[in-house]
Amino acid sequence: MKDYKKHFILAATPEEVYAALTNPATIQLWTGEVAEMSTEPGSEFALWEESIVGRNLEFEQDKKIVQQWYFGEDEEENPSIVTIKLHVSPKGTDVELKHTNIPDEAYEDIVAGWNEQYFGSLIDFYQE
Repeated sequence: MKDYKKHFILAATPEEVYAALTNPATIQLWTGEVAEMSTEPGSEFALWEESIVGRNLEFEQDKKIVQQWYFGEDEEENPSIVTIKLHVSPKGTDVELKHTNIPDEAYEDIVAGWNEQYFGSLIDFYQE
């Protein structure tokens, strides 16, 4: 199991970024895919045609999102937790990402996904 941490700068307010990460209609705008998402703790979510699935654990409006991502067998014993914190930045929003307990065999794909598809797509979305 591995952990991944990174900061991303998005040219949008924390309120806009929070909506882009939690509102299904806004998620669909930047992913191009139908999303299942709710800000109800305990609700399950699915992104990118269920290539990312998990449970929403905690929300702090415009500031923080905590989710458990599912990877099959280990999800109860070693839950993979994603914490996204949003901080005001001179350029918009500093997104602080921490993803813990990523299975070794999925690590490279997950890191590429965060950098290219997930936050890469969001960075492009706000630059257009």
